Amino acid sequence: MGVRLILIRHAKSDWNAGVSDRDRPLNGRGRSQAPETGEWLAGRFGDVDLAVVSVAARARETWELVSRHLSAAEVRDAEDAYTFDGDDLADLVAGLPESASSVVLVGHNPAMEELIHLATGRFLPMPTSALAVLELDSWSQVAEGTAGVVAAGRPADDQWSVE
Repeated sequence: MGVRLILIRHAKSDWNAGVSDRDRPLNGRGRSQAPETGEWLAGRFGDVDLAVVSVAARARETWELVSRHLSAAEVRDAEDAYTFDGDDLADLVAGLPESASSVVLVGHNPAMEELIHLATGRFLPMPTSALAVLELDSWSQVAEGTAGVVAAGRPADDQWSVE
């Protein structure tokens, strides 16, 4: 397949922070889990061309911790990634530059699970700090149900699979 999409759901956030949804930070568990996701990905897939990160504080903080182990040639904060709708994420992915062959997308549920279903025809649970690695022919074909799942799970719990 032609391109690799790495989906990372933000790590566990702090619901007691007393701030808006967009500004909610990670909690202690989230701050400890996120680096493990980056370390796991870097050890198996290496660095990426582009990271597209939701503008929500918990997603940006997740990427900051993941990127201690996994680096990206370019990082974009994306308003479009701050969505809970899989079709919106599919539109974002379809518009990714063809020059990028590997992209990390850090976002939210249920949008992540919906995007995976659109891309693969399969349901994969995406709890906080979970990841899914998909291979597609091209970014524009993300919603065609033809993507393959390369790996999925939550490294912090040692719950993952490589297919």
